[in-house]
Amino acid sequence: MKLATLLLPALGSLLAVALSAQNSKDSSKVLQEVVVQAFHGKADWKQIPASIAIIRKSDLRNSPLPNFLPVFNTVPGVRMEERSPGSYRLSIRGSLLRSPFGVRNIKVYWNGLPLTDGGGNTYLNLIDLSQITGAEILKGPVAAAYGAGTGGAVLLKTDPVENESAGHHFSVGLSGGSFGMFQQQTGWEYQSGSFSSTLNTVHIQADGYRQHSRMRRDALNWHASWQKKKQIWRVLAMYTDLFYQTPGGINEMQFTMNPQLARQPAGLLPGAVQQQTAIHNKTGYTGIHHQWNINEKNSIRSFVMGSITAFKNPFITNFEERAEDNAGAGIQWQYKWGNDDHQLQWNTGMEWQYQFAAIDNFGNRRGIKDTLQFSDRVHASQWFVFTQLQYRFHQKWMLQAGISSNEQSYRYKRLGTTPMDYTLKKIRSVITPRVALSYQLTPVITGYALAAKGFSAPTLAEFRPSDGNFYGDLNAETGWNFEMGWKGSLFKDQLQFDVSWYHFRLKNAIVRRNSVGGAEYFVNAGSTLQQGLEAMLKAKLIAGKTKGIKSLYLSSSFAYQPYRFENYRQGNTVFDGNPLTGVPRYTWVTGIQLETVGGWYLQAAINATAAIALNDANDASAKPYQLLQGRTGYRKKGFELFLSMDNGLNQVYSLGNDINAAGRRYYNTAAPRNFTFGMNFGLR
Repeated sequence: MKLATLLLPALGSLLAVALSAQNSKDSSKVLQEVVVQAFHGKADWKQIPASIAIIRKSDLRNSPLPNFLPVFNTVPGVRMEERSPGSYRLSIRGSLLRSPFGVRNIKVYWNGLPLTDGGGNTYLNLIDLSQITGAEILKGPVAAAYGAGTGGAVLLKTDPVENESAGHHFSVGLSGGSFGMFQQQTGWEYQSGSFSSTLNTVHIQADGYRQHSRMRRDALNWHASWQKKKQIWRVLAMYTDLFYQTPGGINEMQFTMNPQLARQPAGLLPGAVQQQTAIHNKTGYTGIHHQWNINEKNSIRSFVMGSITAFKNPFITNFEERAEDNAGAGIQWQYKWGNDDHQLQWNTGMEWQYQFAAIDNFGNRRGIKDTLQFSDRVHASQWFVFTQLQYRFHQKWMLQAGISSNEQSYRYKRLGTTPMDYTLKKIRSVITPRVALSYQLTPVITGYALAAKGFSAPTLAEFRPSDGNFYGDLNAETGWNFEMGWKGSLFKDQLQFDVSWYHFRLKNAIVRRNSVGGAEYFVNAGSTLQQGLEAMLKAKLIAGKTKGIKSLYLSSSFAYQPYRFENYRQGNTVFDGNPLTGVPRYTWVTGIQLETVGGWYLQAAINATAAIALNDANDASAKPYQLLQGRTGYRKKGFELFLSMDNGLNQVYSLGNDINAAGRRYYNTAAPRNFTFGMNFGLR
């Protein structure tokens, strides 16, 4: 923590200077408050005693890539990776020890509806960037309000249509680029009185840079909103057909000599091309969210959702088929009361989710399923109840206090065995409190401190991983997070900042292991110490049509993550004190955003990422890299013409490493310098 020792006093000095400067200026001339909906209510971003990152519509619209990666990776403490086109994983302030793919120990919601299923997994790669208009990322344990998840929560949103007059609106977009990338989008918006509807279709395909890395996604998405007197109904329905090949990891020699290679044959094991390894995912999802504003003080929110997934995964050693049925429901009551000096908000509610999974494993004969090996049936259910109080008093203090009880259970049986009874695995109920306090140092600067307990149960993919066994002895991860921070703006809102320091100790860490054949499994392996420092600065250099420039922003985000293993062993080997696998010691992203009066714009950022330990022994690491990405174009009167660039410095790097990989096959090479050109009509 040498860097933190140097930075914390510097930050304190900066804060003292800022307070002095702010008090000497007219603090009343600031821009409109940035309102967030985290913790089930609306409040100014500066007042909430938590580390919350805001992803705006403009951030998503200017993304250099047609996915979430460049945008999410500008947030300090957030790391999104791509092992191959279509294969993503997401981490917030945490290790990727348990995430070979996908999203785990993070809760994801879309317009108040849970995307994280009853088995604990989130298929984030089913969502297209164009379907989202914003997001809030809550960092650190938030179980007291959102249930299981030691990493945090992601709240995606798609705003309803808000036209000045009723009618129809159509949009279309086309783009193409390097390595066979092609995307087309169509949209239809309709509004009539209190009813609004948005229908989107997206098709995207790419050949990929590496061998065996082709992908295709077709998505249909419908949002509707209807308001009548005191009630608001919102509907989300989507269907996604996703296919992507999985080239697999390669070793360091292969990565150096020919980074385009897919996983090669080794001994008796065939390679990825021979086995036609891939993911086929067809998912339909429907959810209804209802809000009843009973009176000025009381309201009730509720939802129901259901989804069906057909999943196929030809792998090196087997061919897995899964049929997943999901259902969920939730309800919460909100009470609000306030006057000039005191504002109270109290939320109490519960959520329940259920998943049934039929999992069949066959032999894989060059991409064709062979003899049945295992046939399993798993019933997963989880629920949590919570109550949370938010109290603001004397216009300066805000107190948040919440607590929840979380429970997860699995019933598992293997067909064709004797006896064919279900095995029950129940994660005992865990109480997770959270207490946070903020103080408004000036009208535009807030300091906060918090303590929160996190809870994350093993997911279905960890209880029953690709090696075909059921690991009923796995237990949930738990840990306490202590945090303090400062956020706000300076110089009449010309400089926005968010600085936080946290100390999180995780117990019963779930760690990924690999068999000799490359099949994964998971174990609880001691504890980790995850403490770090995060800082975000955004400076508004020009605003208001100065010499033809409409706006000019500079931004910078920094994350320092010297995470360590504690009390961690494999057999007789002790790894105590080793840096945490899969986590860079620091990341630093600096960007510029320029918009002219004439409609031209430029967005560019460079991401500097430190070396990453690739195994628990720390005897292999991915080299540091600097990733330059950008987008420029012309946007005016509903029309856009753009050109974007990825990996402008032409770095050879792996964006999604296979950690602790068998045969030291760690590397999944990212694409070299590549470009995308496109146009959009009917933009809003």
